[in-house]
Amino acid sequence: MVNKICIIGVGLIGGSLALALKKTGFCQTVIGAGRNQHRLEQALSLGVIDECELDYAKAVADADLVFISVPLGAMEEVFEKIRPGLKSHTIVTDGGSAKHSVIEAASEKLGVQLGQFVPGHPIAGTEKSGVEAAFDSLYQNRKVILTPLEDNTPESVKLVEHMWQSAGAEVEIMGARHHDLVLAGTSHMPHVLAYGLVDCLNNAEDVEEIFDFAAGGFRDFTRIASSDPVMWRDICLANGDAILAMMHKYQETLDTLKQAIAQEDGEQLETLFKRAKAARDKFCM
Repeated sequence: MVNKICIIGVGLIGGSLALALKKTGFCQTVIGAGRNQHRLEQALSLGVIDECELDYAKAVADADLVFISVPLGAMEEVFEKIRPGLKSHTIVTDGGSAKHSVIEAASEKLGVQLGQFVPGHPIAGTEKSGVEAAFDSLYQNRKVILTPLEDNTPESVKLVEHMWQSAGAEVEIMGARHHDLVLAGTSHMPHVLAYGLVDCLNNAEDVEEIFDFAAGGFRDFTRIASSDPVMWRDICLANGDAILAMMHKYQETLDTLKQAIAQEDGEQLETLFKRAKAARDKFCM
C-alpha cells in the first residue's frame, strides 16, 4: 500500500483514479493539487481527495506517487513546478493522450530526475468533465498504456502498473511513438471528425431543422464532440503529425466513397460497407 498519492488535476480522469484507489485501499491519503481553490474544495467536499494544495512543490513533497492529469499544453509547467518538491523515492506518472510531447517536456524540466517519470495513458473517459463527473469504476476493464523510459527502474514501472491494476485496468507496454500513431487513429481523429461534423452542420442555413431531426446515429457519432475543447486542442497540437497522417488515409477513403456515390456505383459502396462492418464486428465486440 502507498502512503500518499498526489493527483494534479482533479477532474474526471484524476478524480476517478482517486476514487478507485481509495475504494481498493491502494493508498492511505490522496492529495489533490490544482490552480483553482474552489474546484479543489469541491473535490474535498465530494470525498474525492483528503487534502488539497495550490503549491505543486508542496503537494508532491510527501507523496510516494504523483499522477499528473492536466491538458497537454500545461504539462511542461507542471513538471517545472513539481521538480523542487520531488523526493528521490517519488515516482511520477501521467494521463496524457500523446506521449512523445509529454516525454520531451519531462526531459526538459525534470533533468536528472527524469528516471522517476513513468509515462502513461489510460484509455478511458467520457464526454463529461470536472470532478463532479468522476466515478470509481471508470477504469474497470479498460486499457492503460505505459511507455516506459530507458531511465526507469523496473520497480518504478511495476508500481505504476500496480496502481492501474488496483483501479481495475489492464496494463499494456508500448513505445511512445507507436502509441501516438495508434491513438491518432483510434481516439484523436474520431474526436476531430466529430467536432468537424457538428461544426459543419451548425454552419448550415437550416441548422435548427437539421438538429431537430438528428437521429440516434448522429447522436452516437457526435457524442464525443461534447468533450473538453481545451484538452482536444492540446492533443491536436501535440500529436499533429500522426493525426494528419491518419486524416490523409481517411481522406483517401472519403474520396473513394465520393467517387462511388457520384458514379452510382452500388457495388463499390456495398463492398466498402461490408468490409467496414466485418472489421468493426470483429474488433469491437
